[in-house]
Amino acid sequence: MTMQPQFITDTNGNKISVILSLEDYEELLEDLEDLAAVAERKDEEAIPFEEAVKEIEHELRA
Repeated sequence: MTMQPQFITDTNGNKISVILSLEDYEELLEDLEDLAAVAERKDEEAIPFEEAVKEIEHELRA
């Protein structure tokens, strides 16, 4: 991501808003959705990588 945000400032020069390109905005939304999905699953039991691969291979053969 190569964000180049622009800022809107108040009369004292304090940043109060940001302007992003639509592409950057959409990419940020996608990242937030991904993080939310990870957060929702944080309490799930983890399985070893090898076991996950075996399960996927088994499902592909079925």
